[in-house]
Amino acid sequence: MPSKTPNPAGEMPFLDHLEELRWRILWSLLALAIGAVAGFLLVHYGDMLQVLFSPYRALFGEDQTLINLKPTDAFFITLKYGILIGFLLVFPIIVYHVWSFLAPALKKSEKRVIVPSLYMGLVLFVLGVLMAYYIALPITLEFLVGFQTEIMSPQWTAQDYFGFTIQLLVAFGIIFELPVVVMILSVLGLVTPKFLRAKRRHAILLITIVAALISPGDVIMVTLLMMVPLIILYEFSIMLSVMIYRKREERVAAAADPPPDSVQAG
Repeated sequence: MPSKTPNPAGEMPFLDHLEELRWRILWSLLALAIGAVAGFLLVHYGDMLQVLFSPYRALFGEDQTLINLKPTDAFFITLKYGILIGFLLVFPIIVYHVWSFLAPALKKSEKRVIVPSLYMGLVLFVLGVLMAYYIALPITLEFLVGFQTEIMSPQWTAQDYFGFTIQLLVAFGIIFELPVVVMILSVLGLVTPKFLRAKRRHAILLITIVAALISPGDVIMVTLLMMVPLIILYEFSIMLSVMIYRKREERVAAAADPPPDSVQAG
């Protein structure tokens, strides 16, 4: 990627911005292509689908398999989730290019908060996926299997099961990003702790709607399992916003205080 020399003011001409954006997009697309190939190989040769299949076998037995209705289902399921895993593998690279493009426009105080929040976002996403895999998914599958057993018996297809499982894991990972979003908005001055406290009831209503929309299928149990951590994360987000604004007020107060007499005399 060609390097551009900024002017003395630290600014870059508009066409140079477009050139940098073009290269950032190209590098990100290349990373996605490589990640998709790596993800496909991991799913096909690394038994990644076996990990997703473990909760099903724990419920129905080790000798159970899923139904495959189309000749191409096995291949396209492997391809689809290989691309998804590849995207997750190269997501830090994509974030790096987005950050490299936007960072020059941010203040140092904003960078000091946003950079740790990106690492925290990765940790929270992993925690959300783990909670879904070890808690939400087994509870949900057991609930579904035991529902209306008098007139229906479960015969799930591979397409439906893996689609449901992946959607549940990704949904939990996404909703755990709430504190990161609030941190960034607080740094940019778009939300305040007072605003977050005042809108708590509206936030709970919105959390209910979001949980209902992103939960796979029409399972009320999944919606409830999403609502509880979301409400806890919202309260945690208020605490983070308070910390950010306190530090900002301390910096403003320190800048406003006159230097000591000894310093003035020197």
